[in-house]
Amino acid sequence: MSTKVTIFNNGPIRIEGEFTIVDTEGNAFDLAGRTAIGLCRCGLSSNKPFCDGTHGKEGFDSACKAFALPPPKPKV
Repeated sequence: MSTKVTIFNNGPIRIEGEFTIVDTEGNAFDLAGRTAIGLCRCGLSSNKPFCDGTHGKEGFDSACKAFALPPPKPKV
């Protein structure tokens, strides 16, 4: 199963499929078998890194349209 990442306007990042989320030390979060999760983009969640819906109460505003990134610069 592939992984799909969706950036919701004025909301979270949703990840669906097979994935693991780890902290900076490489420790995996226990997702309790979930195959879909919302990650906080607004920084206001009391359950970071997961979304708790606070963005809606606080008026988070960030709309994202898909675009093509330029090719990566060669490593020297």
